Amino acid sequence: MADPTAERESVVETFMEKIEEKFHGEDSSSSDDSETDVKSPPSSAVKTKIYRLFGREEPLHKVLGGGKPADIFLWRQKKITAGVLGVATSVWVLFEVLEYHLLTLVCHILIVAFTILFLWSNACTFINKAPPRIPEVEIPENIVVGVASAFRIEVNRALALIHETASGKDLKKFLAAVAGLWILSIVGGCCHFLTLLYTSFVLLHTVPVLYEKYEDQVDSIAEKAEAEIKKLYVEFNVKVLSKIPIKQSKEKKFA
Repeated sequence: MADPTAERESVVETFMEKIEEKFHGEDSSSSDDSETDVKSPPSSAVKTKIYRLFGREEPLHKVLGGGKPADIFLWRQKKITAGVLGVATSVWVLFEVLEYHLLTLVCHILIVAFTILFLWSNACTFINKAPPRIPEVEIPENIVVGVASAFRIEVNRALALIHETASGKDLKKFLAAVAGLWILSIVGGCCHFLTLLYTSFVLLHTVPVLYEKYEDQVDSIAEKAEAEIKKLYVEFNVKVLSKIPIKQSKEKKFA
């Protein structure tokens, strides 16, 4: 006859073995899951970088300065933008097409204004009415100081850029400056300064809104063009620029 205590011990042992197997199975499955989580990163973390023109990372509205000026450039306020372009077109037609001179225009406007105010003031004494109130206009000092300070900063920045370009340290920047000035001289020889200024003004109010509308297509074409330009520059650098001796600074000579 079998011992009941031995049977109880065997039952307890088998029960404990089943519990251990269950816990070991859960540990192995959880470790496998954690390993898969570590090995496979979430898909949201992987983001492809989209090429943007001139390497910008902010929206076009913010690049243009934001606020009301950017709204005008991007035609968010159509009436104001149309009014600005209308005034610019009128000025261009007046001076360029009709060949009206600035000094003549200013003198004629002042003559008309003085005549109207003088006659109005004298007529009011005969009809017993109050004369017109001409406001006194004064330019605040802080506005003049701010404009002069901003102008000084921009002039100093331009002078520093000219000095850096002419110093002979950066051949790429020197060639870009010469090419830009050469193209500008050709454009300046084809049209007057006022026409060039008016064309730039119109482009400033039309190109940004067109770029914003066809942003993806323009960026795709610009990416391909930039890749081709880089290839051409590498070839030009190997064949031409690398063979031009560049002046070394005194520190490099004595080092």
